[in-house]
Amino acid sequence: MADSGRPGVIRRFFTWLFSPSARWSVFALLLVGLIIGFVATAGTQVAMAVTGSNEFCGTACHSHTQFVYPEYKASVHGKNRTGVQAGCSDCHVPHTYPAKLIYKAQAGIRDAIAEARGTISTQEKFEAKRWELANHVWDEMKANNSANCRTCHTPEAMDAAKQNEDAVKQHKKFAAGKATCIECHTGVAHKEPEEPKAPVKTSSLQ
Repeated sequence: MADSGRPGVIRRFFTWLFSPSARWSVFALLLVGLIIGFVATAGTQVAMAVTGSNEFCGTACHSHTQFVYPEYKASVHGKNRTGVQAGCSDCHVPHTYPAKLIYKAQAGIRDAIAEARGTISTQEKFEAKRWELANHVWDEMKANNSANCRTCHTPEAMDAAKQNEDAVKQHKKFAAGKATCIECHTGVAHKEPEEPKAPVKTSSLQ
């Protein structure tokens, strides 16, 4: 078949995209750009709010609904005498951009694959993976100096007079940068797993 000489669809699209406009004013183009930017930003914020809620985190996956979410709701972070909650995303998701977007995308893909594969689809499978999963989260928290914990818990605001002697000692290390929250508080929102007798690789959740 003879070549008609007509450029391909992709090439025509980019030619149109980068060609000067003879129909639209600069103001109109800027206005359209601002509207698109606003819609994209607002849409992203709405998506972050919806997917960051306890209801979404706790019910979107079968394994979360059955094993993880009930533990959280019964923990001091889920229910306490003052009624102040720390939500799932408060502890597990970075609070700043773009780290928040990147983490949620990575975690979402990883969890979706694990759910599809049935990696922790039963209580037995979940318990067998609990140590590995917990260590993955603990390693993340150690690496960022428990940044998410520190958004609520401030060493300078702690009243040592209301803490026991061991807590005061450990919090002094924390304030001096010699320890981080997760080194002591590993069973706050979920059941603390027992270390298996045989070594378990913690490099992959799949």
